[in-house]
Amino acid sequence: MTDKSLTAHRPRPRNTAGGRGGWLLPTVLVVLSVVPLIAGGVRLTELAGGDVTPGNARFFAAPLPVVLHIFCAAVYSVLGAFQFAPRFRRRRPGWHRVAGRILVPCGLAAALSGLWMTLFYARPVGDGDLLAAFRLLFGTAMVVAISLGLAAIRRRDFARHRAWMIRGYAIGMGAGTQVLVHLPWLLFFGLPDELGRALLMGAGWAINLVVVEWVIRRRPAAFSS
Repeated sequence: MTDKSLTAHRPRPRNTAGGRGGWLLPTVLVVLSVVPLIAGGVRLTELAGGDVTPGNARFFAAPLPVVLHIFCAAVYSVLGAFQFAPRFRRRRPGWHRVAGRILVPCGLAAALSGLWMTLFYARPVGDGDLLAAFRLLFGTAMVVAISLGLAAIRRRDFARHRAWMIRGYAIGMGAGTQVLVHLPWLLFFGLPDELGRALLMGAGWAINLVVVEWVIRRRPAAFSS
């Protein structure tokens, strides 16, 4: 058998989930975080510079929750994206555990600070009762998902741990999907009214949860290491 025939019969490396080297999905998740990260950076710049406007005055009265929320959400979204790179995790066996010890407190802090802001900050123009209810619902769901994921790993139940952590991350990434949902509406219909804004925001969280639930149930190995 010639070298050429040996090459022809040599099995080709199997493509990993998420594209070449498994980096497609993490890259998409980081890109999805870009607009919320920029918005958070702008908010922090305003707070640091003391630039008080009618739109941000509520944050100056109690800046700690919004600073904590922005910082923890940024770490959670970007660092969490690398948990979806199977080949990277296989090459660095300790990565997942070390990153998880950062992600769990950051995710919980982001969710809890978001709940605090919903309950105690004055509502900006355009935010009504329905949007507040959505924020309370999905913020609480994020806390529950991360807590259940943590409880599952303590029982060494890796499948449930993975599923609950993915659900929590999906909720945390709702801000990125909300940008994508709002763009077509803004292009074709302009600024949404109070009800439309609430429904578009809710759709961002719902879309993420529907997608990950489909993946968890139909492709259980897609996010495994």
